[in-house]
Amino acid sequence: MSENKNLTDRQKMKNKTLWICQAAMIAAMYVALTYVFQPISFGAVQVRIAEALTILPIFTPAAIPGLFVGCFLGNLLGGGIMIDVIFGSLATLIGAVGTWLLRKKHPVFGTIPPIIANTLIVPFVIKFAYADEMALPLIMLMILGGEVLSCGVLGGLLGITLKKTKGIFNKNEKN
Repeated sequence: MSENKNLTDRQKMKNKTLWICQAAMIAAMYVALTYVFQPISFGAVQVRIAEALTILPIFTPAAIPGLFVGCFLGNLLGGGIMIDVIFGSLATLIGAVGTWLLRKKHPVFGTIPPIIANTLIVPFVIKFAYADEMALPLIMLMILGGEVLSCGVLGGLLGITLKKTKGIFNKNEKN
């Protein structure tokens, strides 16, 4: 009996370690992509390539904190003011949770929550935190366009590819 308990404890520890590693890797990828594509990652007109990773909660719940931390660090290290760092990261977190909730659907549906969350939250941050003079509906349209490209097109392609190839995530992991 003690042997079975030790085996179960080791498996739990292994799963927890895997979860932490996946979250950390996703956060690191998000930050790296934000900086590789820095000229288009910030501002009222942006296509944040890192947002394509918001499809990953379909494959592992570890992506949820990974995306939040990655966005938080990307915004913080990118020179964003604290209200931007907080609310921009919350928009990504809300989108990631929404994607996870749609994980049983086709991956394309998983792209919708981050597009909506970012389109509804980020324009207000840009408009009021940075005193951008552009009209709010225009900022919303610009953010929507960037999110459709990064989350919808790139994220959708990533999700479809990972689904077809069985992805890099452990399929035995409970979502």
